[in-house]
Amino acid sequence: MNRKRNISRAALLLALTAGSIQGVKAQDVHFTQFEASPLILNPSFTGGFNGQWRGAAVYRNQWNSVTIPFVTYAVSLDLPIVHDLSTDDYLAVGAQLYNDKAGDGNLVNFSGLLSVAYGKYLGSNANNLISIGVQGGYSEKSLDMSKLYFGDEFLNGNFQPGTSAQHPYFNQKTKFFSVNAGVSFQSRISDNFGFVIGAGANNLNQPKESFMKQPNSDVGLAMRYNGQLGVIAYLSDKFSIRPAALYQSQASATELIAGNEFNYIVGNPEVRSYATSVFLSGWYRSSDAIMATLGMEFKGFRFGISYDYNISSLKNASNGNGGFEISLRYIAPNLLDFAHKKLQPCARF
Repeated sequence: MNRKRNISRAALLLALTAGSIQGVKAQDVHFTQFEASPLILNPSFTGGFNGQWRGAAVYRNQWNSVTIPFVTYAVSLDLPIVHDLSTDDYLAVGAQLYNDKAGDGNLVNFSGLLSVAYGKYLGSNANNLISIGVQGGYSEKSLDMSKLYFGDEFLNGNFQPGTSAQHPYFNQKTKFFSVNAGVSFQSRISDNFGFVIGAGANNLNQPKESFMKQPNSDVGLAMRYNGQLGVIAYLSDKFSIRPAALYQSQASATELIAGNEFNYIVGNPEVRSYATSVFLSGWYRSSDAIMATLGMEFKGFRFGISYDYNISSLKNASNGNGGFEISLRYIAPNLLDFAHKKLQPCARF
């Protein structure tokens, strides 16, 4: 009975894997704490913060109650490199690394991206900022065929796993380059209210992505379109609400995340972006999960922990268990900017 169950599981895994091998058009990377990976969201967010430079890292572990866990991490660094191009405008650069390992076949997805953005202040009071950004990079995906089950591994009635590691029709690695672009607008309506809105498009060149040695013509990675909205509203000197939403669409896959963060400053609120604070937030990913995040900010550091509770059709198998995330971000302060009160209109992402 156990052997039959294992064989049935192997056949299902093969069917799912074969579909992805022929033409991978699934949704790109996503995080619950999407503000912890701003360069993945939109390259125009490069350099769009208050400070000298920004470093961020996020780690995700998902589906460990269903299969071998999907493990994802991303790290980024960005900074303005040229100031005062024209009335405080800036040019910024950034780098983003991303790695994901998923499933029984050890499907690994690695990407290294470089981005550049130009920020233009509007008006004499510098309360509005428009930014455009472009991004390009290298991606590599690999698959361990020895961990997958194929029909020709059943020889004379016996199962010999791993004998199809060198499969005649599939490569174990594929490589490609991708190009992304985005635009965003930030506005500080008052000292207590600001917002940012952005839109981006990834995979503009629709790179060819296939594990097949003789791929079909329709194997280009579909373009991913996304939109972001974030608000910071202080209801008192110390307490703020920070609603945000992220929408992504790629081929037939769509994703909508919306929610709100409650942030309370427990330290000196004179410079809010670097004050000590605690936060708690709740989020909803459409038809997939409800999420909660908690954490704290301290002298430019932001630390967050989140958990997803699965509500999709997979919840019977997962028992509701989804993904666990941990993130850390640091923004190096620019004391000269504080002295002149020259701060970005909004730093939601």
